[in-house]
Amino acid sequence: MSDNITPLASLSLTHVYYNPNDPLSHLCAFLALVPQALCVVYATLLWSTREAEVLLMFLGQLTCELINFVLKRLIKEERPKHVIITGGRGYGMPSSHAQFAVFWAIALGLFLMVRHRPPRSHIKKGQMQTEKAEKEGGGQEPALVDVPRRYKEGGLQAVNAHLEAYSHTPWSLAQRGVVSLAAGVLAVLVAWSRIYLGYHTPKQVLAGSAAGAVSAVAWFAVTYMLRETGLLAWALEFPVARWLRIRDLVVEEDLCQAGWEKWEERRTLALSKIKNKKTN
Repeated sequence: MSDNITPLASLSLTHVYYNPNDPLSHLCAFLALVPQALCVVYATLLWSTREAEVLLMFLGQLTCELINFVLKRLIKEERPKHVIITGGRGYGMPSSHAQFAVFWAIALGLFLMVRHRPPRSHIKKGQMQTEKAEKEGGGQEPALVDVPRRYKEGGLQAVNAHLEAYSHTPWSLAQRGVVSLAAGVLAVLVAWSRIYLGYHTPKQVLAGSAAGAVSAVAWFAVTYMLRETGLLAWALEFPVARWLRIRDLVVEEDLCQAGWEKWEERRTLALSKIKNKKTN
């Protein structure tokens, strides 16, 4: 009876060996799951926004993974010996985790710092919101640290106005730089975790990071050409793109602005109708 039992296998996609007595090792095990988490983020953003920029970035990410697959089978360098003994599979050069994370960080940074340009109309509206909050808040730009002070001065209504002005101010270049830097730090941590856990040598991680960086810059150039030559606009006219409601707005829309103006118009109209009914 026991001879017919099939031994169970582990899904290596999420199976990570770590030292349970080492907190850093435990943290690194979670960092190893960042690529899978980012794939969930990609899928969620694609479904909820239908943005061409998100689709292009995800296609670039998949292309980067394909490049890693090919490089590993061309170079055929093994992982560190102790990982092979404990059950580590596949070649180690270059590190796919490092390549994935670095591609994502640089692609996001290039979008935020180079490609994303909200139109001046959104900037002006954001500035109007800021100026209004400055007058109410003593001449200072709206900031989250001022929320307690605004509550003491005017209660929940003042806090609501303050937060609305803060959230509707388009991200400045400095803010986009901070987000890009945070993405870079996360990518470095993911790459470092592969060395700490012993799945890769420093050389394999550096090679993966370099491949991810080159792939991200190259893909940015490809997508730039797609826009400049009109190929992206042409592709968005295909029936399948229109059926799926794929659009290309996030490059010029403020990151928090999409759809808000339409909602405000509808809300204002509804409030005016209610007010007219009461007066009549």
